[in-house]
Parts: sequence; C-alpha cells; structure tokens
Amino acid sequence: MKAFVMDSYVSSIGELKGHLRNDAPKPKPAAGEVLVNVYSAALNFFDILQIQGKYQTQPPFPWTPGLELSGVIAKESPIPPGCPFIPGKTRVFGRTQGAYAEQAKANWKDLLEIHRGMRYDEASSLHVTYPTSYFALAIRGNLKAGEWALIHGAAGGVGICAVQIAKALGAKVIASTDSEDKVEIVKKFGGADYAFDCADPTWPQKVLEITGGKGADVIFDPLGFVKPSLKCVAPQGRILVVPANLLLLKNVSVVGVFWGRWQRENPSKIAQVWSDLFKMLELGTLKPLVYSGDRYNGLESLTRGLEALAARKTFGKAVINVREEGGRLRL
Repeated sequence: MKAFVMDSYVSSIGELKGHLRNDAPKPKPAAGEVLVNVYSAALNFFDILQIQGKYQTQPPFPWTPGLELSGVIAKESPIPPGCPFIPGKTRVFGRTQGAYAEQAKANWKDLLEIHRGMRYDEASSLHVTYPTSYFALAIRGNLKAGEWALIHGAAGGVGICAVQIAKALGAKVIASTDSEDKVEIVKKFGGADYAFDCADPTWPQKVLEITGGKGADVIFDPLGFVKPSLKCVAPQGRILVVPANLLLLKNVSVVGVFWGRWQRENPSKIAQVWSDLFKMLELGTLKPLVYSGDRYNGLESLTRGLEALAARKTFGKAVINVREEGGRLRL
C-alpha cells in the first residue's frame, strides 16, 4: 500500500517526500473501526505542525499524517455492531489519523455518509471547517439575522465556511482577506456583502463606515486580530477567537471556540449540528470551495500542496485526490 509513514519528524515540508512508501502495511481496524478506501484527503495547517513534531497531539512512531478524508468503505472492511455502512458501497467522509494513504482505518462514528451529488474532494473538506464555523457563529456567537458579521481570514478553509454560514443565518457579512486578489473570491464563492484587504491598517475604520458607525456585532477571528477588532466591534458585540485565551477590554464578549473539545463533551448534540449543516448544503446556501488554482493528484502531490498552503497561496480548502471517481488509484 502507498502511504506516508512518519518514523521521524521533518524540519521542512520538502523533507516529507522521503516518507512516501509503496510498501506501507495496510491498516488493521480495531473494535469499532472500519476500513476506508481513500479517494480524497484535505490539507490543514495542523498537518504541517504535526509532521514537524510541533502539534499539541503527536502519535507514536510510526504513523501516517492527515486527518480529513473521503472515500468508500472497503469491500474487506469489518462492520461493527450498529454501523449502517455497506462494504464496497457506502461513500463516507470524516476524520481519522492516517488520511494521507490509499487506505485508512477509522472509528465508524467519526464518519458520515456523503450526500448524493457531492464530489469526493468536496466531501473531504467538510469535517473540520464547517462544524467549527457553525459552532462558532451559531452556538458560541449566537449570530442573528440582520446582524453584522466580520469574518477575518475569509478566503481560507475555515473562513470561507464562516462567510457562507453567516450568510445562511441571515447576517450581513464583511470579509477581510490577506491579499487584494482574494477579495473577489470571498464575494463570488462566499457571498460576502463587503470585502477588503486587511493589509490596509485603516480597515477598522472601513468596518465602522460600512456599518454606519455601529461596528460588527460578531467578529470571527482565526488570525489573532482581537486588538484591532476592538476598534470596530459593536457595543455588546462578540469576538469569536479560534482558538485562544484572552482578556477583554470593554463591554464586549471575547469567546473561545474549540469545536474538538465541545463535541467530545457534548456527543448528543453533534447530530443536530450536522443536521443543520446538511440542510444548508441541500438548499445550496453552503457550497464547499475546493482550491482550484492547482490540482493535487496522487499522494506524490502532497508536499507541493502543503507548501502552497503554508505560503498562503491557496483559497478555500486544498485537497489531494488519491483515487479517481471510478476508483482507480492516482499514480
């Protein structure tokens, strides 16, 4: 089996090439796990930290990187009690350690069935970004229809989801990006009402002008822009920090957002979050944005994709395609 196998950390993304093996052992599902033929795997910044040994959770050697995937339940997969998946048939997406491989094992409860009409690359981009953004805006931020939402990092994987979800909730959306060429992207693919390049230090004043002097009711901040955001947040506003522990300055709520811990502590509520998201997807108010500036086909393209992600050259969610829709391996 072809897979990336980490038996040591790397100091640069380029060194990852040396960890791609053609003879990697196939994963052996434990109790409660299924085997997935991987079709697509999403790229995340924490993948870069993990291969360098800098992430908060590090698996014991040897291990395979990658957390988000989509694919088909393998024909030889065991089916645990209560699992509704059909070997060789059910298309799934979700999270598991080891996505950068031709096959991966996963707890079946961490997988969801792909809705009809959705591509594998789109599905692989869902599991981290959409529930994180929904949890932040709808649950932690209590964003209401008619309110102003300012989304920082709006062209990134989490950011573009936040723009779409804020619009789906009926908010008026202002988006900030890290370059002028991404301004139109967040308008076209996210539906932002206004957008600007935050390289201009006067952006807090722009937010005040757009909102008629009121400021943004909810500010979604995955970049650490709390201090300048305080200049343009509305009275009684909420700043959603993904993630952080910060003190607040005026009569504003600074709210930490940690979807991973919340879902572990509230397992009975996860189904409702996904139910709400699936309704938005079916209505077309949410549309996964897979980076289209380059194509990452085959596991060999992972290094190139992660380097582009690290350099912030991508928008939406960068994804590698491991297999074609018909099931053939990408070589």
